[in-house]
Amino acid sequence: MMYRGRDFGKDNPRVQVDFPKMQRGGITASFFALYIPASLNEADAADYALVLLDSLKRQVEANESRVAFAFDENSLRHNASNGLVSVFIGLENGSALLGRKGMLERLYKEGVRYVTLCHSADNGLCDSCTGVGTWGGLSPRGKEMVREMNSVGMLVDVAHTSNATVRDVLDCSSKPVAYTHGCCSSLCSHKRNLPDELLAGIAANGGVSCMSIFPCFLSDRYSDFDDDNPDGRPMPELSKVSEHILHALSVAGEDGVGLGTDYDGINHTAKGLESIEKLPCLFENLKSRGVSSEIMAKVAYINLLRVLSAQR
Repeated sequence: MMYRGRDFGKDNPRVQVDFPKMQRGGITASFFALYIPASLNEADAADYALVLLDSLKRQVEANESRVAFAFDENSLRHNASNGLVSVFIGLENGSALLGRKGMLERLYKEGVRYVTLCHSADNGLCDSCTGVGTWGGLSPRGKEMVREMNSVGMLVDVAHTSNATVRDVLDCSSKPVAYTHGCCSSLCSHKRNLPDELLAGIAANGGVSCMSIFPCFLSDRYSDFDDDNPDGRPMPELSKVSEHILHALSVAGEDGVGLGTDYDGINHTAKGLESIEKLPCLFENLKSRGVSSEIMAKVAYINLLRVLSAQR
């Protein structure tokens, strides 16, 4: 969105995220993803990642009175003490790591702190959940890359990967991993969602699974509706997000669940969460369901921060 020219310093009523909305919603920090389309070859993916990174830097620099980059818990707390929203950086699609020698180390030095191994298609690292099963999980290069990420301190993200890839990552990684945005397949059968077995496995690894607000991940009724009449789809309420969070908590425990909205990566959200400033409404719903302040804080930020800190 930044590369396409959106000014995140302006309050735009037609978009899901901008810096004024983050401030109004009491958002202390958020990851911004350098999204790499699966259609790009490895060399072009690497170049595009650097272009997107430059776009992000320009926006943060232009809004230095509101936001600042963060790389760990210490920089997050420093920014918060100065009244600044923290911008963390992720890379969405590890194909960019393969297009240029030393790319993993370079991106880490530039501030990137997690890498989603793939996106909507298999790549040189692994199989996607919407791919064709090229490798049966992680490729040989993928296994090597997971070990390199562990060594550098880069968090491995298994969102978008196949279940076989998740299992391989859990076997291969010496550090906790993350599932940054998705939901529970026991409540909605979308391919992007994880079964209880893997939610529990990520938690046992010390990692975190972050629940999304995307209607396709929340409700089969929404996904199964006739595409010829999209305006009539039964849009899930924000209470559906709470249901996925509660289910994940029951499977992964209070230390294994986070929040990964996918704002600006989706066209529609659960009803009541149309922009990032409305996130407090989700926590009000969780409170009404008896979730304690301590557990909500873990879901909101503590669990993901712990997993980030464990990479060092």
